[in-house]
Formats: sequence, structure tokens, C-alpha cells
Amino acid sequence: MTEVFPAKTPTYLKTTTGQDFPVNRVFCVGRNYAAHAREMGANPDRDPPFFFTKWAETVLNSAPMDHLETPYPPQTASYHHEVELVVAIGRMGFEIPVDGAEDHIWGYATGLDMTRRDLQGVAKKMGRPWDTGKNVENSCPTGRLQPLAGHGHIHAGAISLQVNGETRQTGDIADMIWSVPEVIADLSKFYTLQAGDLIFTGTPAGVGPVQRGDVITCSIEGLPGLRVRIGA
Repeated sequence: MTEVFPAKTPTYLKTTTGQDFPVNRVFCVGRNYAAHAREMGANPDRDPPFFFTKWAETVLNSAPMDHLETPYPPQTASYHHEVELVVAIGRMGFEIPVDGAEDHIWGYATGLDMTRRDLQGVAKKMGRPWDTGKNVENSCPTGRLQPLAGHGHIHAGAISLQVNGETRQTGDIADMIWSVPEVIADLSKFYTLQAGDLIFTGTPAGVGPVQRGDVITCSIEGLPGLRVRIGA
């Protein structure tokens, strides 16, 4: 086979084992913490979860010591931080039952779902897709993936985010409206989940804008941290 041009190199995430995890697709859960749903003007009832997608290329590979730099994107004046628990899928599955969902998890990481909030707001008002607000290059900086083996599943634990040392977001993984197994089971009704898929599971309250030069520090209990500088 002769290619028109060389195929793009896959996106990889570093892991705590020293291996590279190839990223397939990125799925994100909207409004999965009640307080965040309220701050976004939504009702936090347990309606079925809803999802949006991002390219694998939005994932920014974890660097040594989990220090990254991501550029401030174009066409926005309101670039917001959202710290999230990231679930890495390690085994294919379709219509997965809740009680078997955790069998499909390879590991967990700390991640950011950065958002052009002004563009997302316009899209919401006009009933349009969120792509330009959410599917933004380099908008998913992610810390090193920690495998399930030897560490276990994450059902609870503190999650927090600071900007320049000031705490902006705090919560607990146990505060999710839809648990990780429930999210996997529901998502797998619509897609055949594949090894390499990442699921960003929602963010607690306190989202807000960042500026060029700001340093974001993210923490989830039991996982490697994440430190991101907003570049030019």
C-alpha cells in the first residue's frame, strides 16, 4: 500500500509502569456533580447521563514530573478549567452491565477538560453542538495513568484544583451523580467501547477562567497529580 502521506503518530499517555498507553477515543460526561450542574444553571436530578466527544489529539501527553504546558487557544476570552477523574478502558465491550463494568477498566488518571466557555455558551443558546467550545486542541492535559493492578478501583477520594496556589475546585469522587460503573454501562449502550478509550467523568463545582501564565495544579486522592501552565 502506498500512502498519500505518512499516517499520523498515535497519541500516547505515560503510565506509572513506564509503559505507553495508546489513546483511541475520548468521551466526556456532562454535569456529573450536582453542585457543578447547579452552577451551570441545570437541574442535578438523576436524568440519564449525557456525553460529548473529543479527538484523541486533544489529549496532552503527561511529561516527566507531570508538568505540562498547554497554549491558550484562539477565538476565546473565557478559557475554563475542569478537573476530572479519567477512566482508561482496557477491554472491548458493548451493552456492558453495571456489575461487570469495572472489569473493562485498565486504570485511572487525573485530567483536565479545558473549555472555551464563551463559545460553549453561544452554542447552547443557539441549540448548536458544543464542538468549538469543547473539542479544542491540547485541551485535555492528563497525568500519568495508574493501572488498576496493584492499586484497585477508585470509588471515593478528594478531588481538587488550584490556580496559582488558590483553591478553585474541591469535591469527592463519591459525589458523582452517576458512578464510574454506571457511566461505563450507559455509554456502552451507544458505542462499542474499545481498549484505549478514555472517559472523563465530570467535574465538581468551582469552574472558572484562566489567563496566560497561570499555573493549574490538580489532585485526586490516590493518583499522580497534574501541573499545567497556560502558555501563550
